[in-house]
Amino acid sequence: MPSQQILPITYHPPSEKSLRKEAEDDPTTGLLLYSNFEDEEKNTPFKPLLPRVSSYTTTSAAAANNHQQRRRRTASDSSLSSHSDEGSRHSLAGDVEHAAAETFLVTRLSLKLLKYLGVGYRWITRFLALGCYSFLLMPGFIQVGYYYFFSRQVRRGIVYGDQPRNRLDLYLPKNSDGPKPVIAFVTGGAWIIGYKAWGSLLGQQLSERDIIVACIDYRNFPQGTISDMVKDASQGISFVCNHIADYGGDPNRVYVMGQSAGAHIGACTLVDQAIKEAGEGESSSWSLSQIKAYFGLSGGYNLLNLVDHFHRRGLYRSIFLGIMEGEQSLQRFSPELMIQDQNVRNAASLLPPIILFHGTADYSIPSDARYTFPLK
Repeated sequence: MPSQQILPITYHPPSEKSLRKEAEDDPTTGLLLYSNFEDEEKNTPFKPLLPRVSSYTTTSAAAANNHQQRRRRTASDSSLSSHSDEGSRHSLAGDVEHAAAETFLVTRLSLKLLKYLGVGYRWITRFLALGCYSFLLMPGFIQVGYYYFFSRQVRRGIVYGDQPRNRLDLYLPKNSDGPKPVIAFVTGGAWIIGYKAWGSLLGQQLSERDIIVACIDYRNFPQGTISDMVKDASQGISFVCNHIADYGGDPNRVYVMGQSAGAHIGACTLVDQAIKEAGEGESSSWSLSQIKAYFGLSGGYNLLNLVDHFHRRGLYRSIFLGIMEGEQSLQRFSPELMIQDQNVRNAASLLPPIILFHGTADYSIPSDARYTFPLK
């Protein structure tokens, strides 16, 4: 194994003068002097690490650079915002155009389908006319609906019986001076779609004339048949006669009114009550003597003459006979025929005064259906 030789290393520190000369030649170089140089340091002028002018110039350049960067960033953000607004406007216009195109396509395909199914343009034009008519009536519907749901003069959903549909709405006048006359109103609806809210316009108009209106709801078919409807109407009239004084009404000035199917139901209710009062003295919660008069609007009172008419109008015979509990019950629920029966002659004399109204252009129920119903 060869021998190794260690050579000595010597270090000669630089002299003080050489260090100072290097510091003077390079102004960016700083030198830290220790205590052994104190004597010579006193005789040497002190130079700062960086000149003041150089420091100020550098700081100003950095500030200007930052300001330019902020301006660029602001300009970039505003540019992005303007591009975003333009993009949103283009997107909205595109959505509207797409919706219009889809609507046109669906309408065109619907017309072709109706034509293929045999529905002629005559029915299509009628349907469009009905749509336009409904659109024109929409402001009135909105106004009446707002009054019905938000007016303080309307008391909605007052319970008068045990059935879910045994509810009525009260329309009260703003003037509360003294007892007011009362109208118990039975709404129409072809015995199928009757509802108490259908009388909201009548209630609004009459309540503004200091008349209380009670719109009576009742079970519709198939929830119930005509017997159930008459029973519900009777209970509603009973509630009005016995409790209307609690709402500012005059129990001695109660009138009954019905419209269309409601006129038929109201007339059947009065005839049924008259038969009860003329019979064995069956107990009842109200009396015909409490009713000042009956107003029938566009009603039908002889069902035997109306079966075929309703069938042609879309209320088919099978459905209508189901509502009236069979063909054998048509006479029983025809008020005109019932008061002509010799067995109930005495009952007819108990009826209140009857006043009938019917438009000559009414197609749902012929206007001549009222002529043979006796007036008092």
